Amino acid sequence: MKFTEEHEWLRVDGDLVVVGITDHASEQLGDVVFIELPETGTKVAQGDEICVIESVKAASDISAPVDGEVVEVNDALVNNPAMVNDDPLDTAWFFKMKLDDMEQLDALMDEDAYKDFIG
Repeated sequence: MKFTEEHEWLRVDGDLVVVGITDHASEQLGDVVFIELPETGTKVAQGDEICVIESVKAASDISAPVDGEVVEVNDALVNNPAMVNDDPLDTAWFFKMKLDDMEQLDALMDEDAYKDFIG
């Protein structure tokens, strides 16, 4: 897995990348009550706003961690946003992307670096 400074995780799955938020982000948000996911087919550049997540504490924008196209979204989150609190690193993935350049992953943190980052 790779991690961003915005507390997103990325997992390579064949020629796609699965994206979600970390345990740390989930804990900071508190109880998640709403998620707006991107449309499949959406092309994004790294840093573009791609999702909105709302909790009882705050609303946050989720940025695209890499350049590419959204090819699948986790519709289960729309009906049950609390999944993000229950299992943020597995079943509560947000979307899958086909990357423009897989080498962008090399610039992201590995698990040890992310643990150091959140201290």
